Amino acid sequence: MAEDVGFGDITTAMLPDIDGAADLIAHEDGIVAGLHEAQSVFNYCNVTTSPLCNDGDIVNANDTVTRLSGRVRDILVAERVALNLLCRMSGIATLTQRCKLAAGSVTIAATRKTTPGFRYYEKKAVAIGGGDPHRYSLSDSYLFKDNHLNVLSIEDVLSKKTFFTKKVEIEVEAVEDCLKAAQLGADIIMFDNMETNEVISAVTALKEQGLRDSVLLEASGGITLDNIRDYASTGVDVLSLGYLTHSSAWLDFSLELHM
Repeated sequence: MAEDVGFGDITTAMLPDIDGAADLIAHEDGIVAGLHEAQSVFNYCNVTTSPLCNDGDIVNANDTVTRLSGRVRDILVAERVALNLLCRMSGIATLTQRCKLAAGSVTIAATRKTTPGFRYYEKKAVAIGGGDPHRYSLSDSYLFKDNHLNVLSIEDVLSKKTFFTKKVEIEVEAVEDCLKAAQLGADIIMFDNMETNEVISAVTALKEQGLRDSVLLEASGGITLDNIRDYASTGVDVLSLGYLTHSSAWLDFSLELHM
């Protein structure tokens, strides 16, 4: 609100100090997310909200999701910040649900490719859409990626685990490294930017060595709605997609004022 209002809404200040009402209206089909946050913004500005649905509900174009009442100046001051939250989060939730439906029983997860300062809300939107938020921060679990493994070997990192409550995930780019990580006791193996046929080969090799059931398998890198079915059919447990947050379009909502 401080960012948007600045030193005061000089346009709204020209309006008469009267009461009014407004509706928040969807202009596309999708999943609502961020409704709670939008209501909080209006409430902060002394606007009364009467929600007609909940986060996670399906909405259709022209549906009213919330009714508002209060001073017209307050409604208009809160409008853009509330809509930004609602549109952004609903777009992420909608794309997440579409990916989830396409992937079947495979878990759909987010990544840390999020807008600086806005990660909590973007990952919350993923969860509302039926996905898994994955790590919120670097302290949540161990995840050794290629740059870490340029400094320490897989053997080294799996012997240096400090916290017994934290799972260890190893990123691999080849079948050989996948087998080594599983043999050495990794909890999770991430196939990074591997083609579907390479992932299938790695899963098959794990099964042949009796290691498949001892490890959780995740595929990541370049997965979108266009190829998600192919990756979901490789035999992994989780698909993580930066696509959910860096490429989701906003779901269109508007505020219509009634006098």
